[in-house]
Amino acid sequence: MERIIQTSVEKATELLLQGEVVAIPTETVYGLAASISFPKAIDYIFELKGRPRTNPLIVHVANIKQAEELCKSFPEPLKKLAHQFWPGSLTLVLPKTKHVSNQITAGKNTVGIRVPNHPKLLQLLKKTGPIAAPSANPFERISPTSAQHVADYFPKGLKMVLDGGICQAGIESTIVGFENNQVIIYRLGAISIEAIENVVGKVALFDSNQSNVVTPGMSKKHYAPKTKTIVAENVKDFVNKNVASKIGLIVFKQSAQLEVAKEVILSPSGDLQEAAQRIYQTLHELDKLGLDYIVIEPLPNEGLGRSVNDRLSRAVHS
Repeated sequence: MERIIQTSVEKATELLLQGEVVAIPTETVYGLAASISFPKAIDYIFELKGRPRTNPLIVHVANIKQAEELCKSFPEPLKKLAHQFWPGSLTLVLPKTKHVSNQITAGKNTVGIRVPNHPKLLQLLKKTGPIAAPSANPFERISPTSAQHVADYFPKGLKMVLDGGICQAGIESTIVGFENNQVIIYRLGAISIEAIENVVGKVALFDSNQSNVVTPGMSKKHYAPKTKTIVAENVKDFVNKNVASKIGLIVFKQSAQLEVAKEVILSPSGDLQEAAQRIYQTLHELDKLGLDYIVIEPLPNEGLGRSVNDRLSRAVHS
């Protein structure tokens, strides 16, 4: 049997242009990709992930020119952000043209578009044109940051996982739109609020308590390990109250000096970017250890720490 993890961009391109679904690397997380020209392949993505069809997909393009062909208008503040952060971990929500099907946008008249910052994927996009690609994990599970994570999730059902190494950002893109003459952040992600406000000034934050899923990654439960996961302001308290339990502990920069089955320090130097890059990888590792609990110390609620805390709040939602 042919190995599912492969390194050939040409092979991945060929499969996508034949209407197949291929797992692809990005700098954020791995994605399940299909050309926007193949409705059956798009449908298969939803089926494979177990993703509700009311949850829209992000379209990945090679450059701003390709993005402009898919949207009716491009508000100036969003164009500024595109010039600053593309290629990069920024998804812009724009009014769609007829080139983007309602199947991709869950019936909405807008589409999330980004230019990813991964050399293999950019090479591929120049040949395939736009592709739709949500994260390559079953719905509500931890996002994959390596080709092996994807292969473990989908041992059957995929012809190829294009290996592009470990994802450098390690969490999903920040999703930004423009409503009522104001830039609005729908989903926190790998580009911080502060970095965006440096370009366009003060932004609004979408109320994530609203039940409407207007962009990907907004389900109240998402990014979740199978192991019961707790975010604890006071990890010492939790561990001391559960001494008989097998606990995996994730801390930001300093050991908690506690008797646990496994402790992982995300960034001994206190670097929020490093912590963001390692959070999903660490959750994957601990989820395989047969623990009773994964206990996580929240990150400082600033910069990328805020984005990681948002992911953790969804991982523990019950």
